[in-house]
Amino acid sequence: MILYAVVGGIAVDRMFLGGFLPGVLLVLLMNGYAVRTGILSGAKRTPFSLTELRGAIWEAKWDILLPVIVLLGIFGGFATVVESAAMTVLYAFLVEAFVHRDISVRKDLARVGTESATLIGGVLIVLAAAMGLTSYLVDAGVPGTILAWVKSTIHSRILFLAILNLFLLAVGSLMDIFSAIVVVVPIITPLAPVFDVDPVHLGVIFLANLQLGYLTPPVGMNLFLAAYRFDRPLGEVYRSVLPFLLILLLGVIAITYIPLLSTILLPG
Repeated sequence: MILYAVVGGIAVDRMFLGGFLPGVLLVLLMNGYAVRTGILSGAKRTPFSLTELRGAIWEAKWDILLPVIVLLGIFGGFATVVESAAMTVLYAFLVEAFVHRDISVRKDLARVGTESATLIGGVLIVLAAAMGLTSYLVDAGVPGTILAWVKSTIHSRILFLAILNLFLLAVGSLMDIFSAIVVVVPIITPLAPVFDVDPVHLGVIFLANLQLGYLTPPVGMNLFLAAYRFDRPLGEVYRSVLPFLLILLLGVIAITYIPLLSTILLPG
């Protein structure tokens, strides 16, 4: 959300507000399928307990506070995106080192810092390459060429959104989401005004499709990660995700063609 907002030139708080109801929709769709499957399979059901809920919330209080602090900092105007990121790192360090005591400042800090720097360095290399490709595409006039082609070929908003979804699903199954945001967003954002698509709505469509692309065979990244992590054949993973893929696809279609889901909470 934050990276898309930065690249797409949209206020971060508007992106968060735009993505709230679509996110709730996707969660409800997945929960509904899980409940239905549990009932049909005769899974053991545990009665709801308010005492257990309170205990679980208290146990997770330090983790629950993290997104609250970040969102309050951004939405409340107390911190910029970069400052919120720094606050997140500091908070996570303090909680892990002095509350949970999962890491030792003396023994683990250097190791954790090295591993984090390696991970972030890899991401930055990917983003640098993506930025270079984006600059080349802009200099070569690719966005303008695509815009001219779309204007002359596609005259229906419904058709445009359908083609956009197919394109983004393909992108999501072939590229990681960070590179895709940097490379693809500058290409598709000029198309939105042509078909009267709100920029925030376009952003939510983009992110929903890219996440779905991670589950789309044959090269969805999450499929390979799941097969590797759980030591299962890739074909078995393909088959197992199909129900979830179809459910999320219905959610993406609803998000695409019901723009109010993304825009009704936006101020002004």
